Amino acid sequence: MLTTPLCRQLGITYPILSVGMGALAGPELAAAVSNAGACGVLGRVAGAPVEHLRQQIRHLRSLTDKPFGVNIILARLQEGWIEVCLEEQVPLLVFFWGDPAPYLHEAHRRGMKVFLQVGTVAEARRAAEVGVDAIIAQGVEAGGHVKSTTALSTLVPEVVEAVHPTPVIAAGGIGNGRSLVAALSLGAQAVSMGTRFLCSDEALATPAYKERVVQSTAVDTVYTTLFNVGWDAPHRVLRNKAVTEWEAAGCPAPGHRPGEGTLVGTAERGGTRMEFVRYAAGSYPTPGFTGETDYAVLYAGESCSLIHDIKPAAQIVRDLVREAEEVIGSLHQG
Repeated sequence: MLTTPLCRQLGITYPILSVGMGALAGPELAAAVSNAGACGVLGRVAGAPVEHLRQQIRHLRSLTDKPFGVNIILARLQEGWIEVCLEEQVPLLVFFWGDPAPYLHEAHRRGMKVFLQVGTVAEARRAAEVGVDAIIAQGVEAGGHVKSTTALSTLVPEVVEAVHPTPVIAAGGIGNGRSLVAALSLGAQAVSMGTRFLCSDEALATPAYKERVVQSTAVDTVYTTLFNVGWDAPHRVLRNKAVTEWEAAGCPAPGHRPGEGTLVGTAERGGTRMEFVRYAAGSYPTPGFTGETDYAVLYAGESCSLIHDIKPAAQIVRDLVREAEEVIGSLHQG
């Protein structure tokens, strides 16, 4: 069976985590992944009332009795998020873009695990020193917000060596069973996958967004800081009109970009109707999005080259495992 020591530590069957992709990763997606034997991770809705996160966690618990995680970007930490997760004793906290040290003692005291996603070896070393339970090494191939500027195939072995015996999880550019096996061969004990699960039935993206990902390849993605309204951090997105018009204008600085400040769409998130201007970090199209997809932000990783369909999250997990086991079997035969 495709399993690792980290699987046993987490209480899961397969070394696969879904990414908590903000409002795109709701309870239904996280539960479907966990119920399939992997580990689903709930995203948080930036700007929503803090009690909405508690409701989401409780709804997720009503859908699965398996381990799951909650993703929190510390650079955008909203008052009450950590406290709600601690009070609800979520099995796993997945932190990104910040220092996990202030939260480790209380989380561990409550029997919770804490992972940190990193983009450099130095950050991984610091995380291991303060006592995180595992480190997610994110390569530059990843979609969404990306801290790394290093390819996954280089970063993972470096991090594995630097933080041993802390387990390492690989993220970025992983879209099928073959890339899962490749990540394990680099020393990772699991993979964290966003773009593949974005193209699931349960992901809270519009059909047009999902289809755009399926029809794209790695060369259709761009690593940029263009969509920085609300959070100025590097990210990987699909090239759309917002990107091409900015490039055609000579890539002007903020304040001089085409259509800057114009409304591109609205969506209801966390019980609140939110408006998004062009270049907003939160303007990705979720169900009920009203506006032009071509001017929204379309987060996606280079793994879109490996994704050719939209299907239930549980089927994605099963297919990943089957493909990986076939690859491992062929290697053994060879």
